[in-house]
Amino acid sequence: MGDAVVITEVALRDGLQIEPVSVPTAEKVRLARGLVAAGLRHLEVGAFVHPERVPNMADTAEVVAGLAGVPATPHTLVLNERGAHRAVAAGAPAVRLVVSASDGHSRANGGAPTAEVCGRIAAAAAVLRDAGIPFEGCVATAFHCPFDGPTPVERVVRVAEHYAALGVRRLHLADTIGRASPGDVARAVAAVCGVVPVDRVGLHLHDTYGMAAASAWTAYGLGVRRFDAALGGLGGCPFAPGATGNVATDDLVHLFHREGVDTGVDPERLAALRDDLAAAVGRPLDSALARVPARPADRPVPAAAGAIDSAP
Repeated sequence: MGDAVVITEVALRDGLQIEPVSVPTAEKVRLARGLVAAGLRHLEVGAFVHPERVPNMADTAEVVAGLAGVPATPHTLVLNERGAHRAVAAGAPAVRLVVSASDGHSRANGGAPTAEVCGRIAAAAAVLRDAGIPFEGCVATAFHCPFDGPTPVERVVRVAEHYAALGVRRLHLADTIGRASPGDVARAVAAVCGVVPVDRVGLHLHDTYGMAAASAWTAYGLGVRRFDAALGGLGGCPFAPGATGNVATDDLVHLFHREGVDTGVDPERLAALRDDLAAAVGRPLDSALARVPARPADRPVPAAAGAIDSAP
């Protein structure tokens, strides 16, 4: 069996943030606890952002409180110093900071170009460091931007260097609009590994063009062992036109298990939770596994009695 991977489940943040329905806090907490029981020990459960811009994240502090004592690490997203103070006040166990590598998305998502947002993130990191809260870094639009087009790898490296100077534990490269090819991923991973060791690099992939699983497998071959995913392929960015869902957790678990790579996740529990999540958002989910007939995952199907082998 290959080296195990760590999957961070992001459906409760990146998945729900763009949904037209508002899922009650108690249901978010119930889903999160179910995901932990299924073996997912890292969850992104919300974002400390302006509630008028992303209303579905307004209850992040309450979700964090509802997960006190769970045997997992709930992560929350922070874009600036104000968000960092809110994370501290809520007792957030871990935080992920976000900087867009492209100026166009940085202005849409953070209200300022990349260089200015880097300064805000430095102030946020200082707040978190003083409070003893561990933080990671995410580079949004690390491959393509909906406003600026392909993101030069040099811009990604500059953001990675800024994060490294702040002392981030891990660096995640985000394909915010889901356009990255496996080759794009390979080039970006190779470039940032000159700044951050590969064992501290993760990927956040969206699946707009159906290449996320191939990109994840390519990154695994390069030594990446951390991947974000959303159950059922839920998700999208409200400030990135054209972005669709994340790579599906159920599909990614299926891929790694078929290739002999441990994820620590129970596929059958995950399938049941996918149905619960679909009910919560009021629509079917888009993962490949959501569309196939239900049966125990990753187990061979016995041949029908009397079947004749048609292989030549």
